[in-house]
Amino acid sequence: MIPKVFKEVIDLGGGRTISIETGKLAKQAHGSVVVKSGKCMLLCTVVSNYQQSDVDFLPLTVDYREKFAAAGRYPGGFFKREARPSDGEVLTMRLVDRVLRPLFPKDYHAETQVMIQLMSHDDDVMPDAMAGLAASAAIQLSDIPFETPISEVRVGRINGQFIINPTQSQLLESDIDMVIGASADSVMMVEGEMKEISEEEMVEAIKFAHDAIKVQCAAQVKLAEAFGKKPTREYEPEREDEALEKKVRDMAYDKVYAVARAASAKHERSAAFDAIKEEVKASFTEEELEDYGGMVSKYFYKAEKAAVRDLTLNEGLRLDGRKTTDIRPIWCEVDYLPSTHGSAIFTRGETQALATVTLGTSREANQIDMPSFEGEERFYLHYNFPPFSTGEARPIRGTSRREVGHGNLAQRALKGMIPVDCPYTVRVVSEVLESNGSSSMATVCSGTMALMDAGVQMKKPVSGIAMGLISDAETGKYAVLSDILGDEDHLGDMDFKVTGTADGITACQMDIKVKGLSYEILVNALKQAQAGRLHILGKLVETIAQPNADVKAHAPKMITRTIPNEFIGALIGPGGKVIQELQKATKTTIVINEDPITEEGIVEILGTNQDGIDAVLAKIDSLLFKPEVGGTYEVRVIKMLDFGAVVEYTQAPGNEVLLHVSELAWERTENVSDVVNMGDVFNVKYFGVDPKTRKEKVSRKALLDKPEGYVARPPRDNNDRGGRDNRGRDNRGRDNRRDDRKPREDKKD
Repeated sequence: MIPKVFKEVIDLGGGRTISIETGKLAKQAHGSVVVKSGKCMLLCTVVSNYQQSDVDFLPLTVDYREKFAAAGRYPGGFFKREARPSDGEVLTMRLVDRVLRPLFPKDYHAETQVMIQLMSHDDDVMPDAMAGLAASAAIQLSDIPFETPISEVRVGRINGQFIINPTQSQLLESDIDMVIGASADSVMMVEGEMKEISEEEMVEAIKFAHDAIKVQCAAQVKLAEAFGKKPTREYEPEREDEALEKKVRDMAYDKVYAVARAASAKHERSAAFDAIKEEVKASFTEEELEDYGGMVSKYFYKAEKAAVRDLTLNEGLRLDGRKTTDIRPIWCEVDYLPSTHGSAIFTRGETQALATVTLGTSREANQIDMPSFEGEERFYLHYNFPPFSTGEARPIRGTSRREVGHGNLAQRALKGMIPVDCPYTVRVVSEVLESNGSSSMATVCSGTMALMDAGVQMKKPVSGIAMGLISDAETGKYAVLSDILGDEDHLGDMDFKVTGTADGITACQMDIKVKGLSYEILVNALKQAQAGRLHILGKLVETIAQPNADVKAHAPKMITRTIPNEFIGALIGPGGKVIQELQKATKTTIVINEDPITEEGIVEILGTNQDGIDAVLAKIDSLLFKPEVGGTYEVRVIKMLDFGAVVEYTQAPGNEVLLHVSELAWERTENVSDVVNMGDVFNVKYFGVDPKTRKEKVSRKALLDKPEGYVARPPRDNNDRGGRDNRGRDNRGRDNRRDDRKPREDKKD
C-alpha cells in the first residue's frame, strides 16, 4: 500500500525552498519528518515514554548525526563505521536542545529522544540551519506536550544584504554568521560570529531572522493540521500544595533576602542558604518530610529565587553587593608558565582561567572530516572545565558537550583577529581553575593575552562579558546585569555572552528563558554589555598593551618559503633522505605543501635555532640557484678527478658542476693538481648546457688572458685520422665492424 504523504513547502527566495514531509518514513516513531532543501535531506524522529521518570528534570536527549553515505563517502580511520559524534555534530545538538528544552512543561519528566540524521548532503545547503525546524516539526506531529512551534535559521550578510540560510561559499563573503532560534512570538536563542559589527546591526539581523522563522512556524502548524495532529497526551503532573508553598515561603523568604543583601562570597552564601533550608526542613516531622520532602525543597528554591530577584528589582543590589552595571575586580598576569609558547591568567571575581598557546606547522592543523564539511583549522581553541573549579568531586567522562560549546564560542570570538598571514598553526587551551559566572568569557580574555604573550600579531585584543536579566511581567520592571554570577545565571531570565574589540562585536551566545523579550530590552542589554566589554578590555591592555614583537626564545620560529613544484622532489630526496638528513642536521621541522592555485610548493621551516633555519634556507637557495649564461661565479673545489675538478658555487653550497681539465688553463694540462687543489676558490664563466655533452659547462681559462704566442690546436679531422662513416666503414672503404670479423672463442675459466 502506497503511504499517504503530507507536505508543506517554505519559500526562502531566490528559487530556494525548504519542504517538510511526513507519512513515508519512520512511522512507528511518535513523530517523524523529512526536511529537504535542494539535495539535502534530514530525517528527524521524536519518541517520548508514556511513564514519567523518577527524576526532577526533563531527561531530554537531542542527537544529531551526519551519515557519510549521505555525501557518498566512507568514514575516515581504521573502523569504517560512524562512531562518537564530532564537535560539529555536538554543536548542532546544543543549538537545537537550547531552544527545545524550555518549551516542555516544567513538570514533564518522561524520557524523550529527538534524533536528527543527515541522509543526503548538498554542498550548497548547510544542514545545521534546518535541524531546529526538523525537530520542532516532528514534535508538532506527535502527542508530546510542547508549548509552541519553533524554528532556527542562519543569517548572513553580503554587501549589506541579509541572507537566510546562506551557502558555505556565501559565508566566506559574509560579515555575519548567526543562528537564531525563536517561536512566532519570541526570540529564544542567538549564537554566532561577526566581523566587528555594531549592536544595532546585530539587532537588525535578529529581526530579519525572526521574520523568516514566523513563516516556518506557520508551515509546521499547517502540516500538523493536514496530517491530523493527535490530542496532547495526559501525564501525571507533579504534586502541588499551595498551603505548603505559602508556609515555606513565609519561613524562608525574609531570611534568604537578608543573606542575599549581606553580599557574601559564594561559599559563605551557599552555606547560609543551606542552613536556612535545613531550618525550614526541621520544622516538619519525619513523616511529613517522607511524604512531601521533595516539595519542600522545590518551594524553598522558589522562595530563594523570588528573594534574590526582588532584591535586584527593588534595590538594584546583587548577591555580591554590586550594582547592576558593576564589574567584579579583575587581575591579570602574562608569561606565567615558563615553558609554554605563551600563557596568561585572567581572574574576575571568583572566576579564573589559565590559557596557554602552542605554535606549530600546518602538520598540526585540526583536521575536520564531516560529510557536510571537509577542511582544517589553523587556529583552534580547547576549553577544559574540571570539577574542582566549582569545588565539586564528580566523575570525569571525557569532554562534555558544554566544554565543546564554550570552547567553540571562545574560538569564534578570537579567530577573526588572527592575521591571515600568520605562518603558524595556533592552538589555545583554556584551563578553568575557578568558576562562578562565565568561564567562557574568562577564556576569551585569557586567550587574548596568551596570544599576545606568544608573539602572535593579533589585529586587535578581544574581551568578553556575560550579561543577565531579571524581569517582572506584572510590574514591567527589569534589570540588566553586567558580569553575572553563576547563581544569577540560574535564577535569571537571560544569559547573554558578548565578545568584541573596541570597534565591534566578534561573537555572541544568548539564551532567553522568558517569553516576549522586547527588542528595547535587547538593545539596552547590548549597550550595557558594550560598556562592560570596554572596561574589561582596558584591564587586558594594562597587562599587555600589544603583542610581543617576536616569539619567545624557546618557542619555534617559523619561516615560509615558496619554491617551484619541480624542485620539491630535489628537496625531499629519494625516499625522503635529503629532507630527513637536513632536519636532523639543522634541528628543524620542515613541512612541504603544494598550493593547487599557484602550483608552487610552500615550505614551512620551524625551529628554535636561527642558525638551523638559516641552513635550511641556504639549502633551498642552493636548489633554486640558476646561473645565467655568460655570468661569472665564484666556485670552490670539492673533489679532484683525473679529467677535471668538481666545484660548487660558493653562493649556493651543494650546487655542483664539473670543471673539465681542458677548461682549467690555456696551456695543455696533464694533471689537474698542477693547476688547482682541494679547497681552492676562484671564478669561472658559465656557458650553459654543452650541446655535445648535454652537461653544464663552466670554464676557468675563459677568464684568463691568453699566453703570449698561444696558438689554438686545430680541430680534429676524423677523415684524416681514419675515422669511420655512419655505416662503420673507414676512410679506405674497409668494413671494420666487429660482426664482420671472425668471432673470438670464449675463454675458458
